[in-house]
Amino acid sequence: MAFSFARFLTSSICQSSRLSVVSPCSLYCVFSRNMASHIVGYPRIGPKRELKFALESFWDGKSSAKDLQKVAADLRSSIWKQMADAEIKYIPSNTFSYYDQVLDTTAMLGAVPMRYGWTGGEIGFDTYFSMARGNVSVPAMEMTKWFDTNYHFIVPELGPDTKFTYSSHKAVSEYKEAKALGIDTVPVLIGPVSYLLLSKPAKGVEKSFSLLSLLGKVLAVYKEVIAELKATGASWIQFDEPTLVLDLDSHQLQAFTEAYTELQSSLVGLNVLIESYFADVPAETYKTITSLNCISGFGFDFVRGTKTLDLIKSGFPSGKYLFAGVVDGRNVWANDLDSSLSALKELEAIVGKDLLVVSTSCSLMHTAVDLINETKLDSEIKSWLAFAAQKVVEVNVLAKSLARGLDEGDMLITNGFFVNSNAAQDSRKSSPRVTNEEVQKAAAALKGSDHRRATAVSARLDAQQKKLNLPILPTTTTGSFPQTLDLRRVRREYKANKISEDDYVDAIKEEINKVVKLQEELDIDVLVHGEPERNDMVEYFGEQLSGFAFTGNGWVQSYGSRCVKPPIIYGDVSRPKAMTVFWSSMAQSMTSRPMKAMLTGPVTILNWSFVRNDQPRSETCYQIALAIRKEVENLEAAGIQIIQIDEAALREGLPLRKSEQAYYLDWAVRSFRITNCRVKDATQIHTHMCYSNFNDIIHSIIDMDADVITLENSRSDEKLLSVFREGVKYRAGIGPGVYDIHSPRIPSTEEIVDRINKMLAVLKADILWVNPDCGLKTRKYAEVKPALANMVSAAKLLRKELASTK
Repeated sequence: MAFSFARFLTSSICQSSRLSVVSPCSLYCVFSRNMASHIVGYPRIGPKRELKFALESFWDGKSSAKDLQKVAADLRSSIWKQMADAEIKYIPSNTFSYYDQVLDTTAMLGAVPMRYGWTGGEIGFDTYFSMARGNVSVPAMEMTKWFDTNYHFIVPELGPDTKFTYSSHKAVSEYKEAKALGIDTVPVLIGPVSYLLLSKPAKGVEKSFSLLSLLGKVLAVYKEVIAELKATGASWIQFDEPTLVLDLDSHQLQAFTEAYTELQSSLVGLNVLIESYFADVPAETYKTITSLNCISGFGFDFVRGTKTLDLIKSGFPSGKYLFAGVVDGRNVWANDLDSSLSALKELEAIVGKDLLVVSTSCSLMHTAVDLINETKLDSEIKSWLAFAAQKVVEVNVLAKSLARGLDEGDMLITNGFFVNSNAAQDSRKSSPRVTNEEVQKAAAALKGSDHRRATAVSARLDAQQKKLNLPILPTTTTGSFPQTLDLRRVRREYKANKISEDDYVDAIKEEINKVVKLQEELDIDVLVHGEPERNDMVEYFGEQLSGFAFTGNGWVQSYGSRCVKPPIIYGDVSRPKAMTVFWSSMAQSMTSRPMKAMLTGPVTILNWSFVRNDQPRSETCYQIALAIRKEVENLEAAGIQIIQIDEAALREGLPLRKSEQAYYLDWAVRSFRITNCRVKDATQIHTHMCYSNFNDIIHSIIDMDADVITLENSRSDEKLLSVFREGVKYRAGIGPGVYDIHSPRIPSTEEIVDRINKMLAVLKADILWVNPDCGLKTRKYAEVKPALANMVSAAKLLRKELASTK
């Protein structure tokens, strides 16, 4: 897995017919000078998902802790050597994680909730993975989205009685590990203020409790970590403070000043970088952090934070480093080197050549790992792209181009990258496969209408109930059923043309029939077909839509061992033919119960893809909405009575700054309504959302005008229900999840009854649905069957109780 910068240079230059081949030796000589380049963070799953498979093997008891640690050490070594070979000056360490970097910080601070029975000492895998995944006796900690990405982090649970003690030496161990390889790294820590602001009060703690009141206790541990890093020879330390891009109040801003003032004496002798990403830093925040004396450098996102440049023009502290994130860490498009170099020169004029460091906009963990092994992409599209490994090189090419005047020989090498970059940009702009005028006209025509269903939801629900005749507290699931090894093998063999289409259809039909029979045996009211034909809820649809490209190995971590392979939206989107009607109709023919068709909504397809950056995201979303609308209408025409259009990622795409949120919610909600505005009153439209903070957008969720919505609820301690306690009126059907599917733990009937009773305290029984938090794809049948059986039993018990009180 080791990476050769010189080899990559040769490969890149040879791709251009305008350049002659240059030997790796001469390339190395030209670029051997150590220039100012930096990577915020790097993917830790491995180019072939090595960490995923090692984790799952360990969790299944098929391998030992030593086996897992060996895989992890090999991955870390490979990543560090790759960046060293690419001559990155500031190489990060402690960005690797077995599950999540925020959970790693919780372990470092010893902030383990009491229910896990941890009694002190260095936190081991048992406690660590119990916090992440739960165990047979206690549930996992809450999981939610990392800002506006599809990555999930484990939310710390803190209270006035939380004890903080230095309990994981991972940051120091990994620094030493890299040093032993001859690589000096920059240890990365989640900053103390962001850690607290991303936490939640522990259960039972007063709402008035201020998490920032714990700052002093937390800083005591940070001081120990800093002291140990200094003792091992670290010269730089990076504090990731991503909450700096949020709308912070004066109390929160003051916490940053207090924290780094308190740490100042501990940081003497160290260079300190504060890194922010994902958006602009607000003016008052910029003023606050750039006035901190103990900070040596500041990292800003210049891809999503273009307004930050204006702040820097208005004043940047003398003698401080500026880490300029000009290479996009969130998307896969090759950098426009000319444009980036122009921006860097503008920054150089402000801060000076010696203090400007070229960097990525954020950690590269949000993009795919390495383009070099991709064989599925055609050469034209591949020439437009750069994955994490290629972005490392882009950073250094920009740094070297910026840093010096070049002689003629040097210019040949450097110009090779710029020639290729310009060719890629021109190719994208002129390619006929990118633009479809018919699609663009149809999307543009949508703007003048509100696209609402003609009848109010209460009337629609009455029409639907007459047709469906469902009991009170109807039970359902949110879509997928377990994807067994045999099922994945069948799909894999079909794609590889090892089995015929008839054999494939027969195998999928058999799996659907098994899932239908199981649901009937469990006495679930509204069935699903289990999605055995689908690899991923976005990839499956993207493969059948125009304007999408797919990788063979472009995996990105979502949480823990869970990885997704985001489609690449490179052009205008349309639907050539029906995508799900065949399978949904087949499943409905197997049962007399309602069969819910499953679609992924336009906003989720958008937010879970690598999206084209040459037009507004809203335009692309409207195009996808029109494609999904055709599918909805075909399903209805085929006799499907219930259609679920998942918008799991609606909240995820919400801009981080409040001033930008209304515009996003307007076009996102409108896109969802476009998909189903033409269906009949008796056709029931469901949607599903998972693992986000919904409370602040509940009115937009209501405005989506779905007939039934199911949402994650159990892992966040029923936080969703608080909006209804506070007076929000909801008249459509709603199914707050009754158990967490991202844990192997099986909830009891009594536990589920208790959860439903909490819902009934704030929601009317006639609109309440009973369902799991999310799809069951990642679970095993040994967990799914008893969990669903308990769920149905709980619903039936409560139906009897409700009937007896009438």
